[in-house]
Amino acid sequence: MSNDDRITLECKELTKTYFSTEPPAKVLHGIDLAVRTGEFLVVMGASGSGKSTLLYSISGMDRPTTGSVLLEGRELTSLDDAEMSRVRLTRMGFIFQQAYFLSNLNIQDNILLPALKAAPGDRDAVVERVDALMERFGIGHVKRHGVTQVSGGQLQRASICRALAGRPAVLFADEPTGALNSSMSAEVMNALTDVHGDGATIVMVTHDPACAARAERVVFLRDGLLVDTREQGAWTAETAKQREDDLFSWLSSNGF
Repeated sequence: MSNDDRITLECKELTKTYFSTEPPAKVLHGIDLAVRTGEFLVVMGASGSGKSTLLYSISGMDRPTTGSVLLEGRELTSLDDAEMSRVRLTRMGFIFQQAYFLSNLNIQDNILLPALKAAPGDRDAVVERVDALMERFGIGHVKRHGVTQVSGGQLQRASICRALAGRPAVLFADEPTGALNSSMSAEVMNALTDVHGDGATIVMVTHDPACAARAERVVFLRDGLLVDTREQGAWTAETAKQREDDLFSWLSSNGF
């Protein structure tokens, strides 16, 4: 899809220092990054480069030390914890390497729980939306299953449904295929590619070039600094192999 000129998410001069160590650990050093509406952006870098810290800082899961984070033009760093929790619940969706589902709930109820909390007066519409998402991503037949009764790929597709159920402005994904084999990884990336095709704004951290090749843009972090950016355009299955090869060459040039 083509992006417009609007910016959904932006950080300016973002820094993060952990003061629990001696000396303090400076992880991010003045990051400037803007995510266009409808863009699929991937953050890459070597282990310890700060990519997950960046994701947590711009999503409000952690507080940056200094700098600004704006979501849909709203400054997030000035919000208190309750206000930030509300923004995460209603305007953000999250997919992690582990699903973090509640073991005492079935798959459908795990997906419904945050969406109903975000819109408690709209239960029928939320249930209908969740059922439609589960059917779309091929897990409708396991909605009554427990979390230990489905495959890793099904569980991550359920995570995508949970993240989308609240109609977020931006979807954050932190190594969503990190615990999956190649077949299940392809399932999840196909689902994310499909979601992006519908216009979703996605920010994903990954170490896998095959996953990163799906993105429209890849940014590379080194030692807490954003050092390079690669525009890739729209992904197609026909050009996937060449795209992965080109991306790997670019990553190699950056010392990945």
